[in-house]
Amino acid sequence: MATITLEIPDDLLEQLSPLQEQLPELLRQCLQPAFPSQIYRHILDFLTSQPSPEQIAAFRPTPEMQARLKTLLARSHSGELTPTEQRELDEYERIEHLIVMLKTGNLPQLTAQSAS
Repeated sequence: MATITLEIPDDLLEQLSPLQEQLPELLRQCLQPAFPSQIYRHILDFLTSQPSPEQIAAFRPTPEMQARLKTLLARSHSGELTPTEQRELDEYERIEHLIVMLKTGNLPQLTAQSAS
């Protein structure tokens, strides 16, 4: 493993000191986002298209998203998820919750607009 020496301001040092053991993982997270931006783009494109209530009800993840989620769930069940994969799975769950809320009409500002 390599060693890196950094000069940082004292106030930042105070914030980082309690996280010293976690710094390699924190740097990894900054460099490798857990969730691909194309997934957000797919959802945003759908929402900004002013979908009808029927289109909202029919909205599904892409086949690629479904395959990735299936892989993550299988790895989770076998206890093999990396921390990055766990964050990715957590993000899928947050997005699923948002879509369920949208489909059940719990986001009235969006569902009212699409009904117009």
